[in-house]
Amino acid sequence: MATLQLEQIPSLFRAIIVAGVVVVGACVPRQATVVAPVPDAVGAASVLQDQTELTNPIRILFAWELNDAGAGVKGRGVARVAPPYRARLDLFLDNGELVIKAALVDGDLRIPAGAPDDILPPPDLMWGTLGVFRPELGTELLGGDRLDNGLVRLRYRYLDETELHYSMEDGVLRKLEMLSDGDVVQWVEVDRDGGSQYPAQATYRNLTDFRELKITRQQLDEVDAYPLDIWDPRAR
Repeated sequence: MATLQLEQIPSLFRAIIVAGVVVVGACVPRQATVVAPVPDAVGAASVLQDQTELTNPIRILFAWELNDAGAGVKGRGVARVAPPYRARLDLFLDNGELVIKAALVDGDLRIPAGAPDDILPPPDLMWGTLGVFRPELGTELLGGDRLDNGLVRLRYRYLDETELHYSMEDGVLRKLEMLSDGDVVQWVEVDRDGGSQYPAQATYRNLTDFRELKITRQQLDEVDAYPLDIWDPRAR
């Protein structure tokens, strides 16, 4: 995998490299088969929300790797998370140089002007990388399905007809899929270690832009309340 310098990163995030990009796009997992409907989809959504809601301020240290159309960059990062729905994310290269800072408050993704805006997932999926179930306001719950892989799937629809499918197991979020015209275009998958409600690893893929971001948790700590100004990285 090619290693990039910091000054090369902006052009990486804006360019689509055509040659050799089928590797990420080809890694589309097998679609599970529906075996039965979920009789109480609203109740299942309530369970998932209760099981994944944020309860205490925490700090997560992690390693990250980005593959953008075959070119790669990696580094370290920190996520600061607090209830009810607030998250701050800072990505650095291994030499300490800042790549991007962003905050997610409810469904509002806040990124400074001029920063690359195509690294991180959209808000629904970004919450999913933390194992949190939070559909955007205004989405419609279409129903639920029991799948042949043992998961329960909840299907939501945006006003623009895009769909978002949450798959869970025993009240724990496992996967999200964003669909356009019936096809999966972006997805997040999380791996658990059994000891925390927060994923040990999260993988985000944009199948349209051939981009993959993988986050691996290294340390998790409960902390005191964060100052309010960290939730808007756009402020000077």
